[in-house]
Amino acid sequence: MLNKQRLLTPGPTPLPESVRLAVAADMIHHRKAAFRAMMEEIGQGLAELFGTAEPVLPLSASGTGAMVAAVNGLFAPGEKVLVVEGGHFGRRWTELALARGLRPVVLAVEWGRAVDPAQAAQALDEDREIAGVLVQHSETSTGVLHPVRELAALVRKSPALLVVDGISAVSVTPCPMDAWGIDCLLTGSQKGLMLPPGLALIALSPRARRKMEALGSGDAYFDLPAEFAANAKGQTHFTSSVSLSAGLRESLRLLRAVGLDTVYRKQWALAQMARAGIRALGLTLFAPEHYAWGLTSVLLPPGMEAAPLLAAAEKQHGVVMAGGQGGALKERIVRIGHMGYVDYADLAAGLYAFARSYQELGGFLGCRNYLEQALEAYRTALDEGIPAAYLLKK
Repeated sequence: MLNKQRLLTPGPTPLPESVRLAVAADMIHHRKAAFRAMMEEIGQGLAELFGTAEPVLPLSASGTGAMVAAVNGLFAPGEKVLVVEGGHFGRRWTELALARGLRPVVLAVEWGRAVDPAQAAQALDEDREIAGVLVQHSETSTGVLHPVRELAALVRKSPALLVVDGISAVSVTPCPMDAWGIDCLLTGSQKGLMLPPGLALIALSPRARRKMEALGSGDAYFDLPAEFAANAKGQTHFTSSVSLSAGLRESLRLLRAVGLDTVYRKQWALAQMARAGIRALGLTLFAPEHYAWGLTSVLLPPGMEAAPLLAAAEKQHGVVMAGGQGGALKERIVRIGHMGYVDYADLAAGLYAFARSYQELGGFLGCRNYLEQALEAYRTALDEGIPAAYLLKK
């Protein structure tokens, strides 16, 4: 059977046609006026997206590059950092901290659960040497949404800097940097920004920037002081990712055209749709309470493995989804992505492909009207809007 392929992974995500065309446009020189004009427009769009009055730096790297830049640019070897470790990417913070020569204090969180801000506050109270708190907003490996707003309110009472990995959160879930008091927010291009991989973005609060300037250059490539100096001139420190920058400008234009409130409303509704569909099938959601808006993780029953289900969904139905990341979760969960250029029809196709593949492999379906329940949840969520706690203040 010939099926249209639908990419429902937690990244990379589908590309709008206009973004693809922008990326494919003729090359321009990154040290000339046309590129500086592009950077000026990008800067304005990114400031709105990040919710900050500070510059947002583009780096030629994956999202992990921005994580490296944050760790190496904001902390000196020997300093302590508190790492919220509740998934594969929480562990990455720990690995990067150790590589920098930092002393990570790990706040272990059960995978599938969100961190309790009170635990972080207790750790900060008990150890005044902690210079930073490193956390994911959306833990892509589990589908958990950590309470960054509450964490920020607590961390601001200490000298520590709050560093937030927003790689699968920025342009998916509200995380206004200045309003919430986030010291460092970073993301990557291949998630909600609807771009190919290869571009990272990072912004610092004024107090984080003061710390950076006091430390000086912390990395030969991810040299944040040099990047800030170049950004002020409409440039990047090293050779710019020109084609990805052109795509970013177009992506930001698309987001601004519909408005961020509309984008977040859609993402919230898709999350409700996915969760209602999975519950109707009689399956278990891996993140039961605090859940991401851009992906939904499904816990498979004993005896069912992710790899055969994913292969069947792709081969028989043209839907590409992802399994777990990190050790024991690899075959235990399926992650259904619904961020960026994905709509309710794509997600309905994904739920159908998941259900049919699950059934073909011997799984029992809880009901047959799961798509109706999923679409009803989507319509209701669109009508009601996102939770009040996430509303962007005008």
